[in-house]
Amino acid sequence: MEEMEAQLSSNTRRGLLVLNCLILSIGNCAGPLVMRLYFVRGGKRVWFSSWLETGGWPFMLIPLIIIYMRRRSKEGSKAHLFFMKPRLFLASTVIGLLTGFDNYLYAYGVAKLPVSTSSLIIASQLAFTAAFAFLLVKQKFTAYSVNAIFLLSIGAGVLALHTSSDRPPNESSKAYYLGFFMTVAAAVLYGFILPLIELTYKKAKQAITYTLVLEMQMLVCLFATIFCTVGMLVNNDFQAIPREAKEYELGEAKYYLVVVGSGFVWQCFFLGALGVVFSASSLVSGIVIAVLLPVTEILAVIFFAEKFQAEKGVSLALSLWGFVSYFYGEIKDPKKTKNTAQDTELLQMANP
Repeated sequence: MEEMEAQLSSNTRRGLLVLNCLILSIGNCAGPLVMRLYFVRGGKRVWFSSWLETGGWPFMLIPLIIIYMRRRSKEGSKAHLFFMKPRLFLASTVIGLLTGFDNYLYAYGVAKLPVSTSSLIIASQLAFTAAFAFLLVKQKFTAYSVNAIFLLSIGAGVLALHTSSDRPPNESSKAYYLGFFMTVAAAVLYGFILPLIELTYKKAKQAITYTLVLEMQMLVCLFATIFCTVGMLVNNDFQAIPREAKEYELGEAKYYLVVVGSGFVWQCFFLGALGVVFSASSLVSGIVIAVLLPVTEILAVIFFAEKFQAEKGVSLALSLWGFVSYFYGEIKDPKKTKNTAQDTELLQMANP
């Protein structure tokens, strides 16, 4: 069963790529907005906010249970409950702890910076993803992928022209710049985590199926949540949550709605990111995250009344151009490879 799942057709893999891109889009756009909503309406617990990024890991049990029941109906008692072996379990633990630390860095930045600024900084992870992908998994670059990275990086740079006027009035310069550098650190670390996940797939010494990706997603988020839980215990966040809920500007019921919603949309982000790495590569995952930056910017303008300068429109155009450039290259190169193979075969037939 595991081997059959691993042998995916190219059409199935493309379908999974599209599906995971959609899931990643939901999490990447909604996650920062819901997290910012928590802070601007009275939430103050950074460790709790970072915990929520992966605290929704039990959601992954739903598809895993459904898949297991289907597998059991076909294979009976011989069906495996989990496919993951110790080597992959250990790798998931390490990645999970790194993700937990990255969650805290990012949550601190979102607490101190506007969504537009934090999203801009996070978009810089594409450059770090490309660099680490080259070092860890020997990622090959084409003219189209280099062009896409360049355009997306320029798009983020254009947005940087007016970040100096983005400091919230209730934040000190010290808190603003600390949030800025913490977010940069989060971008660097996540730029490392994505290629590390791809390297884990390559070195797993077992067939990587989509079911296994779901198992890995659950474990990564579980250990990231454990890491953040320790921070919450040290910071006495569990005792503060009921009080914070009662004092929340939108009301206690909506406070918990924001909390649950945050956990769900961030699961979409992590599942989509791991799924894109599985269906394509860590570089593609980084490109999808970066191209969604202007979308997040526009949503921040709509929901938080942040300013939409001309630079954001230019950034949107550059990001879309980079996105189209990359996937045009992905479509064109296989055709070129196929034609080359056919020409070689014809030459071999002509010269037996």
